[in-house]
Amino acid sequence: MTTNISPLETAGNAKPKRVRGIALVAAALLLVGGGGAFAYWSTTGQGTGSAANAAANGTLVLTATFDPGLAPGNSVPVTFTAQNAGTSTLHLGTITSVVTTSNALCLASDFTISPVTFDTTLKGKTPGVVTLSPTGLLSFADTANNQDACKSAVVTLTLSSN
Repeated sequence: MTTNISPLETAGNAKPKRVRGIALVAAALLLVGGGGAFAYWSTTGQGTGSAANAAANGTLVLTATFDPGLAPGNSVPVTFTAQNAGTSTLHLGTITSVVTTSNALCLASDFTISPVTFDTTLKGKTPGVVTLSPTGLLSFADTANNQDACKSAVVTLTLSSN
């Protein structure tokens, strides 16, 4: 025998089950963290940080150029250039030159060049070579001694700066 159930009878049973189901889902979300509540402790803090500076500030590459063919009693202008391949900005004060020759009988003391002051800075990673101003002046003294040993001798300027 079959029992007929009217739609009104089933509607009355569905509502409490539906409310119970929604309540269970809401409780599960709260337990899993869906409620968004949190707690914290307030505190203070302290610490330090440090790093060593560069061990050196870098160096400039200095060069000097002058025309060949210097003869006793004459002088030639000397052009100086500098290049800073490092990352630090470097200051160039004065360039001092020490003269040497390729022939020991050609006296380096017969040649003079005064220190040249630039008082300039070259930024790190300076692209290319920078020509400095002013120029220096290399002089070859005309002495009473025979200076034939200086013919074709190579004159070298060793540069230093501060």
